Amino acid sequence: MTLRSKLSLGTVQFGLDYGVTNKNGQVTISQARDILDCAKQNNIKTLDTASLYGNSEKVLGGIGVDDYQIITKTTFLKDDVDEVINNFYKSLENLNRTQVEGLLIHNIKDIENKQFEALFEKLNALKERNLVKKIGFSTYTPEQVNFLLENFDFNIIQVPFNVFDTRLIQSGQLQALKSKGVEIHARSVFLQGVLLDFDNLSDYFLTWKAQFTEYQVMVKNSGLSLLEYALNFVLSIQEIDRVLVGVNNEQQLREITLSLKGLDSLEDYFINDMNLLNPSLWRL
Repeated sequence: MTLRSKLSLGTVQFGLDYGVTNKNGQVTISQARDILDCAKQNNIKTLDTASLYGNSEKVLGGIGVDDYQIITKTTFLKDDVDEVINNFYKSLENLNRTQVEGLLIHNIKDIENKQFEALFEKLNALKERNLVKKIGFSTYTPEQVNFLLENFDFNIIQVPFNVFDTRLIQSGQLQALKSKGVEIHARSVFLQGVLLDFDNLSDYFLTWKAQFTEYQVMVKNSGLSLLEYALNFVLSIQEIDRVLVGVNNEQQLREITLSLKGLDSLEDYFINDMNLLNPSLWRL
């Protein structure tokens, strides 16, 4: 697998205004088409979306994504398992596809729902009917990963991972997932843009100013840009199968593809603080 084909293109920006450093809002249809053309030119074959990403799936289906592997996600499980399954059929319709590569449980807390066992059986049935190739989970913490490893058989997982957040290496869970044959997709590799621009962050991030400064010195000493360091650090982790990147325009995707170095000796800079590592806890 080439470095470019290891990239997965996130498309939440196609349906929502997303990212703390995004000043341009949701991308237009024309921009989305240009981004997808750029992805195809650079052998990026995996797209990540979800029914909860605004109209992202409809945008993709309207443009046409037959040449891509699609990863999408379930809606949240409330009381009705069939509602979640019917929403998946709507996803297929919106995407203009008869099959997707992967279907992930979007809300990991669904596993606490008394209806979850029935839902998971129906997801496996979708797989048996060849509507989905792989089923799995989108997770946030090592504890969740551990619970899944102990209690479920699944094919694919999406985890947060970046140069500040290497919890899954330190816990040994990346290796544990690979030993079970699970395909690992890393998201939040730029921490919603924080790792690319330390000069224009909100005051919320002042707590880590000293650490950010030390990290930037480390990156400067490596001879790499902030983008090159953050991206190639995650790409260098052998257990990770796909590295999810999101962009707001074609130029950003070209910059990413031009930043691929194939390095394997970059250090992490672990910051053990969930108030930084988990964007849902940010108070902006």
